[in-house]
Amino acid sequence: MDVFRAPENESLLSGPTGSSTPWDPFHHPLEFIQPWNFQLLAALMFLVTSLSLAENFAIILVTFKFKQLRQPVNYVIVNLAVADFLVSLIGGTISFFTNIKGYFYMGHWACVLEGFAITFFGIVGLWSLALLAFERYIVICRPLGNMRLRGKHAALGIIFVWIFSFIWTIPPTMGWSSYTTSKIGTTCEPNWYSGAYNDHTYIITFFTTCFILPLLVILVSYGKLMRKLRKVSDTQGRLGTTRKPERQVTRMVIIMILAFLICWSPYAAFSILVTAWPSIDLDPRLAAIPAFFSKTATVYNPIIYVFMNKQFRRCFIQLFGCSDRETAASNMNPTLERVVLTQDKGGGEMFTIAAHNTISNRRNEDEQRSCRSFAQLTVSENKVCPM
Repeated sequence: MDVFRAPENESLLSGPTGSSTPWDPFHHPLEFIQPWNFQLLAALMFLVTSLSLAENFAIILVTFKFKQLRQPVNYVIVNLAVADFLVSLIGGTISFFTNIKGYFYMGHWACVLEGFAITFFGIVGLWSLALLAFERYIVICRPLGNMRLRGKHAALGIIFVWIFSFIWTIPPTMGWSSYTTSKIGTTCEPNWYSGAYNDHTYIITFFTTCFILPLLVILVSYGKLMRKLRKVSDTQGRLGTTRKPERQVTRMVIIMILAFLICWSPYAAFSILVTAWPSIDLDPRLAAIPAFFSKTATVYNPIIYVFMNKQFRRCFIQLFGCSDRETAASNMNPTLERVVLTQDKGGGEMFTIAAHNTISNRRNEDEQRSCRSFAQLTVSENKVCPM
């Protein structure tokens, strides 16, 4: 079957309540929805898409510019930025133009493209978050002993994420379920509304592998990480400095999990609802809210996972703020702190050591360097896995 042709009876959705006239979302908008509703959605999509493209492009550019950022754990952050950038570039752009018109005037082929792109790159982003959580658990808790995380390990993880996501998002283009318009008719998604057995089996499999599993990886990884840090803090409770790293990591973990749940849980809950009860009568404007929230994740992710990272932030300032004052401020505190978990010779509990790498002998020289020369420096942060 041609995936670029609207499947039978899928493009003809229910019209307004009480109306027997079928509605074709590829030819005209819903009549009972005022044009300003679509204009509002278009404005919001323009804002979200613009911010996402700018933020994620900045992350990719900064990582490409500064060699000291090219470390294994940062590969996953860049992979997340690439996925979010592509979601906004394809899905966000198409959604913006269709909301201006009020219907999916581009045709079924564009609907399939948008539905696949948003689903595919969105799942790549979700699994990138899970991979990031797992890598931080491996680095800090060291369940594999003194095994060091290398570039090849991060590369294998990223390859797995892309292949795994492709496997579970390509079936709707090949006959196992389908991509179709949402109730409001200006965006496309997997066919949650069908009551067919073929669609139900795909949706159940899709949610299990692409939402429940990454969420479990995130919760289990960060749960074990917090337990280890709490144990370390209790062991070194007499030292007030041990409480600060725990509070910082705790705050970061809480924000990460909350952002994940806020962005994706409403959409997941809505999709499960309409899958279980395909005949449920929901206002199309109300049904569009969860999908919009999921798209805002592409804006939150760069802020949470990158701009709260001192190493990325310092390089970002060096690249986009080349004034002497900003350059001096970014180098004013050359002492880097990180949490190192080690084990004593007797096999006892893990202890926290504040590692201070002083580079004061380079302070005056670094303050006088330009952004370009700074990009070529090799600093001690190459050995630091950013928290």
